[in-house]
Amino acid sequence: MKKDFDAWNDKKKFIEENHRLVYAYPREVWWCSLGINIGAEIDGKNEHFERPVIVFKVYNKETMLVFPVTTKEKKDPFHFETQMGDKTVWIKLTQARVISNKRLLRKLDVLDEKQFERLKKTFANSL
Repeated sequence: MKKDFDAWNDKKKFIEENHRLVYAYPREVWWCSLGINIGAEIDGKNEHFERPVIVFKVYNKETMLVFPVTTKEKKDPFHFETQMGDKTVWIKLTQARVISNKRLLRKLDVLDEKQFERLKKTFANSL
């Protein structure tokens, strides 16, 4: 599949110029414009190049560490299985990235506190 880097570049310029104030907190799940990436790096989908992410750590009012989320079953040590609402999802531990809050589109959910604590321990053990 050919990746449309030009369309993503146009969208990225729009995101940069957009001055919305969006605040996120750890445990929150957001739709996020992750874009089109290189090789095996996870891409966003559709015209907004979006994918759900879980906010892992907020560094300041503009940046945070997030993990992409997938609904495709991944039974390996590189993914953390959890429940969000009535769905089973997998958090991609190897694809953590620091993003700008400008990439956040809309809040989707909040991960249960116990599951978030498990996620933190699993991630720490994977390092």
